[in-house]
Amino acid sequence: MAHASTERYLADGSHYGASQVHSPNALSSASTNSPQISYYTSTLSSDYSHVVAPSMASTPQLVSRPDIKTKLVCVGDGGVGKTCLLMVYSGHPFPTDYCPTVFENYVTNVSFEDKVVEFALWDTAGQEEYDRLRPLSYPESHVIFICFSCDYPPSLENVEDKWAPEVSHFCEGVPIILIATKIDLRSDQHARDLLAAQGRHPVTTEEGQAVAQRIGASYAEVSAMHRRGVDEVFQLALDLAIKGTSRIGLGGAAYEGPRRKIRRKLNCTIL
Repeated sequence: MAHASTERYLADGSHYGASQVHSPNALSSASTNSPQISYYTSTLSSDYSHVVAPSMASTPQLVSRPDIKTKLVCVGDGGVGKTCLLMVYSGHPFPTDYCPTVFENYVTNVSFEDKVVEFALWDTAGQEEYDRLRPLSYPESHVIFICFSCDYPPSLENVEDKWAPEVSHFCEGVPIILIATKIDLRSDQHARDLLAAQGRHPVTTEEGQAVAQRIGASYAEVSAMHRRGVDEVFQLALDLAIKGTSRIGLGGAAYEGPRRKIRRKLNCTIL
């Protein structure tokens, strides 16, 4: 099986480390009477801890209570791969069809430095129609993913124009990781040709790093389809959330400690 080297960078441009990993209708001025809105808001207030994903029903459940509860919120333009990233990490197959997310929760238990951590992963919709609802996802967050897609340069431009300001407003002081998704498409000729016809090119690592530096975020690159960098970016997220390491620009120091192996339990909750 082929191996791919993945790189991760922190806000000051330093390497987080390299590792070898296996590659293998929109809402219209919606009222709260809308079924989609009702589902969204009721899900936000529901207790999801008792629900187990059917695909994980046969997996032995972790019987001990979690020592720590951590919440991650994933934002970014629609279609950049947020849901795919969360689902692949949570042990689910890579989704082959695109369906705009209204709101999803995934909960997985992980072992981190001999502690059981309940890791709540909050997916969000990036479309404009949900701009008034998305802020309901932010309270009590411990770390934020802002995602952009390498094959869609405007999604990186929107990081500075929309996502970083929104996150800073609702989650002041919460660590941010800027994530380049679909990095496999940098070498995809069809994707390159489509961009070339518009006078553009796939977003480079250097371009992503520059934006991360400007917004004070850590930086990572992933391909959920090939599972490149997926486990590593969630490990970094746990480091930032649990160790309390803030992003550059908010008075904290960048992560510089040794990497830790995280053993993920496959029991997962989906709403």
